[in-house]
Amino acid sequence: MQFSGHAAELPDIRTVPADLTVPALTEGSPAPGKRLKHTLGGFQTTPVYHVLYLPTDWKPGAKLPVLVEFAGNGGYSNRFGDISTGRPEGSNLGYGLSAGRGFLWLCVPYLNAAGDDLALTWWGDAANRDPQPTLKYCREAVSRVCRDFGGDEARVVLLGFSRGAIACNYLGLHDDATAKLWCGFLAYSHYDGVRAWPYPSSDRASALTRLQRLGSRPQFICGESGNASETERYLKPLLPDANLTFLGTGFRNHNDAWTLRPNPAREQARVWLAKVTATR
Repeated sequence: MQFSGHAAELPDIRTVPADLTVPALTEGSPAPGKRLKHTLGGFQTTPVYHVLYLPTDWKPGAKLPVLVEFAGNGGYSNRFGDISTGRPEGSNLGYGLSAGRGFLWLCVPYLNAAGDDLALTWWGDAANRDPQPTLKYCREAVSRVCRDFGGDEARVVLLGFSRGAIACNYLGLHDDATAKLWCGFLAYSHYDGVRAWPYPSSDRASALTRLQRLGSRPQFICGESGNASETERYLKPLLPDANLTFLGTGFRNHNDAWTLRPNPAREQARVWLAKVTATR
């Protein structure tokens, strides 16, 4: 089912009251229902961090699926009042889709070329957009969450909004070591290869090379207005038999907080997520 149309004709997300509120960012040790900044060993003296949330039903020794999320670009705002800070704590998809239960939620950062600070726009530095520090941090963070907090390595889903939606393939399928981490992907608003962006290998031929690492794994591709339809027109001829779901959110907003509100798109995304992460 598609909810497409011109932005001006679609409702604003704020016309639907939120039924979920992302927990405040806190300090201390990880605990059920707590969302906090966490840092890998070797990064304690840098500004680099990720954000970890343990669900309210988390228990030691349990195996739970993991939602790994990349944020949009920082410094973004539009006429509808939508903003993006580019920081890990600005993400909403994982909490909105899980309602805070049943999933570990890991929001990973993008790093600069030196690997010692956050990249709030794209990844790497403007000169070359080197993704390697970001990829290395992401792989280690996923490994640590699975090892230390009971994440199920067979049920790790990659999520992303805007820059993060592009990152689902550009970073998530960048190389074999990273691509093997995921059992599914949810890309909200934009998609690798649909259009050119200001970083190396954003062209369609390079994007298709990355797509070859997808295999039979499912992707849920959604967006505001006609965004998902644009991606569908691009992908269907390339991957006619792929396990792809396309959906418009039904809202005009470039804002991942649609998942914090009751709406048909969220329900369909939750059904997809439950199927993808069903115990194997």
